Amino acid sequence: MSLRASRRPEYSLSEELASAILSGRYQPGDFIAKEMDICQTSGLSRTVVRRHLAQLVDVGMIERISGYGSRVCEVSEWHILDPVVTRWLSLYAAPNEEIQREILSFRLSVEPQVAMIAARHATARDLLAIEEAVDGMARHMQGSAASTGRLHSESDVAFHVAIYRATHNIVWSQLSHILRPSIHLLVDESNSSAPDPAESLERHRLLMEAIRLRRPDDAFHAAEAVLQGTRRALGLTDTRAVHATHRTP
Repeated sequence: MSLRASRRPEYSLSEELASAILSGRYQPGDFIAKEMDICQTSGLSRTVVRRHLAQLVDVGMIERISGYGSRVCEVSEWHILDPVVTRWLSLYAAPNEEIQREILSFRLSVEPQVAMIAARHATARDLLAIEEAVDGMARHMQGSAASTGRLHSESDVAFHVAIYRATHNIVWSQLSHILRPSIHLLVDESNSSAPDPAESLERHRLLMEAIRLRRPDDAFHAAEAVLQGTRRALGLTDTRAVHATHRTP
C-alpha cells in the first residue's frame, strides 16, 4: 500500500488504511503495516501516524497489540453506527451482506414501534416534513441520472428521520441523527436495486397515511412492510430481527 505524503494530504492516512481494510486487502485478524514502515513510506512523523491509527482504534476497526503492531478486528467489533465508519463503508466497501443484515435487523426491531409512537404524537409540522419527503421521493423516482438517484435517496432518508422526530421523544430524536448514515447506507443500495420503485413509494405513502390518520397499529405494520421491501431489494433472506411487540393503549 502506497502512502506517499507528497501525493496525499496528511489527513488521508486513516482513509487509506480504512480503504485497505474495507476492500479486503487486510482481513480480520491480519496485521497492517508496522508503524515505522508507514512512517517511511508516507513521510509522516510517528506522532501523526499514531494519531491516525488511534482513529481506527477508536471506531473498533483495529486493535494495538504491544510488541506486534495493529491487528484488524472482526466486523462485529466495528462501530458501524459511528458516522465515520458508515461513511467509509459507503465510500470504500463493496456491499457487505453481514453489515446490511445487522442494520436492517435492528431497524426491523425498533422502527415499527417508532412509527406507532409517531402516529400518536405527530404534529402538523411533523406531518408536513414526512409529506415533503414522500413528495421528494416521487419527484426523483423516475430519473436515471446519478444526481437524481442521490436526491431520491436523500428524500427517503429524510422520511425515516422525520418519523423518528415525530415521536417527540428526545432519545428517539437523537437516535435518528446517529442512525442517519446507516439508514442512508441501506437506502442507497436498496433504491438502486428495487425491482419496482413505484411499489416502494406506495409502501412509504401508506406509512405516511397511517401516521396522519393516527392509526398506531396500521403504522406499525406499514413500517414493517417498508423495511421488508428493503430486505427484498437487498436480497437478504434472513435478517434475524427481534420484532417489537406492539400494544395499542
